[in-house]
Amino acid sequence: MKLTSQSFANGATIPGEFAFAVQDAATHLTLSSNKNPHLLWSDVPANTQSFALVCIDPHVPTSLDNVNQEGKVVPASLPRADLFHWVLVNIPVDVREIAAGSHSDAVTPKGKPALPAESKMRHGINGYTAWFGDDENMGGDYHGYDGPCPPWNDEIVHDYVFTLYALDVAHLELPTKFYGPDALAALEGHVLASASLTGTYSLNPNVR
Repeated sequence: MKLTSQSFANGATIPGEFAFAVQDAATHLTLSSNKNPHLLWSDVPANTQSFALVCIDPHVPTSLDNVNQEGKVVPASLPRADLFHWVLVNIPVDVREIAAGSHSDAVTPKGKPALPAESKMRHGINGYTAWFGDDENMGGDYHGYDGPCPPWNDEIVHDYVFTLYALDVAHLELPTKFYGPDALAALEGHVLASASLTGTYSLNPNVR
């Protein structure tokens, strides 16, 4: 199976329009258009019944002590963890493409709603829900896609790994509210093939 995008090439920088935030010389960052990127897949296994999609940043700091703090850095040596940026399941078997901006087209403070039932697809809750936590201006349940916003003082470039799974079931059994790990657990034993596409991003002007 093959996964490609018209929005960015594998291993290349994700354009700012597909990010949650972009660099700003005065304030370090400013919110962006936060569009989901275009995705296209092919060479699908014959017995595929549905698809699932996740996007993970594996480089999220495990300590927030220095994150976005003036005069400090998030060191490259800091242990890192995964953060889910997109969880989408029950993609119909006849779908082969997701248009840019079709699942996200803005930053939505206090959360992003789930897809309507008639879409047939289901969005899981992404990592921004926990990241914003009790922030009274941003806190809420963020469903679907929200783009890159790594710490502006991080010493490393972050990877964003989009992985598409071809499944042998039409629907995954998941609760009304579900998260990335729930989706990955549900698809175990049902994966016929998978394909990944990785983009990179940084808000630190000193990091390339």
